[in-house]
Amino acid sequence: MKGPLFYSKILLFGEYGIIEDSKGLSIPYNFFNGALKITKNHTPESKKSNLILLEFCEFLKDIEDLNLDLDLFKQHINKGLYFDSSIPRGYGVGSSGALVAAIYDKYSNNKITVLENLTREKLLVLKSIFSKMESYFHGTSSGLDPLNSYLSIPILIKSKNEINVTGIPSQKSNGSGAVFLIDSGQTGSTAPMVKIFMEKMKSEGFRNMINSEFIKHTNLCVDNFLSGDIKNLFNHTKKLSKIVFDNFKPMIPSDFHDLWKKGIDSESYFLKLCGSGGGGYILGFAPDIDKAKNDLKNYNLEVVYHF
Repeated sequence: MKGPLFYSKILLFGEYGIIEDSKGLSIPYNFFNGALKITKNHTPESKKSNLILLEFCEFLKDIEDLNLDLDLFKQHINKGLYFDSSIPRGYGVGSSGALVAAIYDKYSNNKITVLENLTREKLLVLKSIFSKMESYFHGTSSGLDPLNSYLSIPILIKSKNEINVTGIPSQKSNGSGAVFLIDSGQTGSTAPMVKIFMEKMKSEGFRNMINSEFIKHTNLCVDNFLSGDIKNLFNHTKKLSKIVFDNFKPMIPSDFHDLWKKGIDSESYFLKLCGSGGGGYILGFAPDIDKAKNDLKNYNLEVVYHF
């Protein structure tokens, strides 16, 4: 058995903000992918995946209203089922989301498919199911990563109860502006980062900053990106990068503090968190990607979108 491929994702805007009802924009990132497979000749990596699936199956038994064929899932696990994935774990690009999407696709008894008319209600049902399933990996989950991986199309989050599939402006292959990824060289973990954020939210000053500044500029970035307003997009991305630098220090790997500030001061590039932060990839926006590459020549940049 070999299942279909499910891809990684990038949350361009909305990290932490969507917890507090900001807008968000998530796009598929087809550079990495994963698929369910069965083997009798396990490698150490596939054996580890098989054991994770066994624990995951036991976890799912205690969750109501999922309507998954867990007996078949368990049979396949016993035959050597594993998730063959190139998606790096702890990097903010949806490794657990792709796994959840693959499990739902294979074992749902009442599957909502990509081919049918995806109404807002159906999207919310999918998001709710995925949120419950992915909570195994993160403690809490918005369900957005599995939703993006399952549908493999850009998703616009307008609020907690309003999500839509969306189109994004076509890439310009010769465009000077770009979105890129930098590998921090260390893995992150979502649960402790979210815990830090929720602790910070107990402070009135931090809450006010989130509601008056962070969400405002997150929403403007989403609007600018979707409308193709590149000039204002970089203006607001710069402000968002500064807000994150001033208020989310624990989520930024310490080795990148100076680099983060240098980008803001020089306006060569603007860095932001890719997912929950703490490691993994760091997301960057550059008005002139050639200049940014020169300023970041000691780092390996992976361009994911050209303006």
